[in-house]
Amino acid sequence: MTSVASVVDAINAFGLVAIAYFALLNANYLLIHVLALWELRSRSREASWEPPYDELGSPFLPGIAILVPAYNEAATIEESVRSFLTLEYTEKEIIVVNDGSTDGTLAELQSAYDLVEMDAEIPFDVPSEPITAVYRSMTHENLTVVDKANGGKSDALNAGLWLTDKELFCAVDADTIIDRDALLKVVTPFLERPETIVASGGTVRVANQCTVEHGQIRDVRMPTNPVVGLQVMEYLRAFYSGRLGLDRLRSLIIISGAFGVFKTDLAREIGGYREGTVTEDFEFVVRIHRHLVETGQEYAVEFVPEPVAWTQVPETLSVLGRQRRRWYRGMVETLVMHRDMIGRPKYGRVGLYALPFFLFVETIGRLMEGLGYLLLVPLVLLGLTEPYVFAIFFLLTSVFGVGLSWFSIYSEVSTYRRYGSVWQTVLLLWYGTVENIGFRQWKAYIAWRGLFEYLAGVDSWGRMERSGFESHDRDPEDSAEAGKSGDPSEAGKDPEVEQ
Repeated sequence: MTSVASVVDAINAFGLVAIAYFALLNANYLLIHVLALWELRSRSREASWEPPYDELGSPFLPGIAILVPAYNEAATIEESVRSFLTLEYTEKEIIVVNDGSTDGTLAELQSAYDLVEMDAEIPFDVPSEPITAVYRSMTHENLTVVDKANGGKSDALNAGLWLTDKELFCAVDADTIIDRDALLKVVTPFLERPETIVASGGTVRVANQCTVEHGQIRDVRMPTNPVVGLQVMEYLRAFYSGRLGLDRLRSLIIISGAFGVFKTDLAREIGGYREGTVTEDFEFVVRIHRHLVETGQEYAVEFVPEPVAWTQVPETLSVLGRQRRRWYRGMVETLVMHRDMIGRPKYGRVGLYALPFFLFVETIGRLMEGLGYLLLVPLVLLGLTEPYVFAIFFLLTSVFGVGLSWFSIYSEVSTYRRYGSVWQTVLLLWYGTVENIGFRQWKAYIAWRGLFEYLAGVDSWGRMERSGFESHDRDPEDSAEAGKSGDPSEAGKDPEVEQ
């Protein structure tokens, strides 16, 4: 009996510790959201001013290579490449790296863009799996397609990275459509502060059920699929609150793998993308911070909210669960890999705030939340603990989470209004509620599974089925199964979209 009482006392003590823990976490979240809204409004006003010069005609535009790793992307590759070709940017080249696809991705590209194999040999070693052929489009001189043996997304990105002579490169996913003026906007920090900016990232939004015409999103719709709708809410909060708030604190360590611009020479200097990582984009940006601090260079990494890339997201809970487990494993992997940076004043705000934030808030916080529901609910039902302990815990997690979600919706509605109708706003508010009462608890369970998979050494990516974009340019019934570069896989945009 004494041992049972001791266990109950220990669980009650855990509940009090969890309450204090989440109170501190929520203070951090609130700070980030308030700073994000402040910054978003400021940038929204600036974006509404017309520039006093023709940006497209500027002789100072740096060249940009758009690197597109593609593994089994036949369902979306034609629309995505068309989107990249129509971008309003003069000094660009598109390099699609077909990473050993087995679904006809290369055939789709050959049919759509009249590819011809180049006879010339590659004049230097490329740190990737063997390159089978390099093609040039006869209809678009700035489109190159690299066909290579499968090596994974990092390997594919490195192949493109070493084959370009452009000053900057933009890493995008093959299931992505970029707004026509987005590249010009995301490169703006490099024009304003060319000596210090080393990377910039734009916003990623959900493309599912949006209408595509001539490679551009023409009709932005709220999806009818609730799994997709919940992710719309997550992406809004992640970019218009999470990314922007961390940017304001000069603590940005994530630039989405679906839409980010980097200095090419710097990327080569640090060895390109690390192979074998689960979330290569997160680790890559952290390694950039490490390298520049350790070499004593002045630098800045910036998030730009105006430019938007649209991407497909999982449409079922099973696929979404695999994706989120992978993201969680990737976050843990990167934090362990760079653990010597955490809490070190040497690394400035990245070491003292950004990495600890991801450790204590995004990693440990999710595990503690899952434990809270697992331990406190049965005790309340059995009458072994006071209901107020769980009530406060629920208030600090789920109810406060609803408030933060609605805060993010307000940020969207008061600035860019891509979901402009009253009905879409009401639907967003509904999703902002539902995702914190039910969906959030499911994600806590997924975090625990992700941890167990990491400890067990699981490194697979899983699988995602693509339905293709809803397009006026082709039969909307065309579809194919596809995956990310590497193993047949799911969509992977960030190590953690929720922050």
